Amino acid sequence: MPFTRIQSEKLASAVVRQIERLILHGILRPGERLPPERELAERLGVSRPSLREAVAELQARGLLASRAGAGIFVADVLGSAFSPALIRLFASQEDALDDYIAFRRDLEGLAAARAATQGSETDLAVIHTLLRKMEAAHLKRDPTEEAALDADFHMAIIEASHNVIMLHMMRAMMDLLREGVFYNRSVMFNHRDTRDLLLDQHRAIDAGLQARDAGAARAAVEAHLDFVRTALRSQREAARHEVTARLRLAHEVER
Repeated sequence: MPFTRIQSEKLASAVVRQIERLILHGILRPGERLPPERELAERLGVSRPSLREAVAELQARGLLASRAGAGIFVADVLGSAFSPALIRLFASQEDALDDYIAFRRDLEGLAAARAATQGSETDLAVIHTLLRKMEAAHLKRDPTEEAALDADFHMAIIEASHNVIMLHMMRAMMDLLREGVFYNRSVMFNHRDTRDLLLDQHRAIDAGLQARDAGAARAAVEAHLDFVRTALRSQREAARHEVTARLRLAHEVER
């Protein structure tokens, strides 16, 4: 974690501001455990009492949470982004899926363009490493790992855009994706032809980013999410036809 030594002002206040900034910029993530007290105090260059004061203030603000016997963790600051009732409503409405993909297409396209021009070399290296991991997972029969890396790849692009509002908004969107609220990614990755196409699309996105070509990166993201939307619509249609066929067969058997 990129903690830096505190130089001046009230030490506890400086610690608070530094940790707040790390959370705001997504460097410290929800659920992430802070280093042990002694280690963190040494890395920040403050006394343990000053660190405890800062942690207590951040806990009171709802940014940190203590778990008995486990340590101090970044609070799930996105937990209230969508109410359980709204999430259930999302899952039950087909048009919510189309809106979800359209929303991601617009924001992730913008994020990719920003990442291509404003992302650091480290940001782009992280994205490229995730692509390499996807390629390795692609060789396995079980698509679960590749599907999980897909979400990580997209989130890394958002992080590389260095826009904190977009970061936290899209982190909430990706959490819904990981939870399978809108669709199960593993179902898409179960089809070999689809898996091959998805991997090629991620390669195109990475190529645009590594070339720092904002237009190419954005176009690749938009083309990828257009493909995902079309594929999901086809799957829904196929499922409806299957249900209709089964009902027709059951009716004929009854006759």
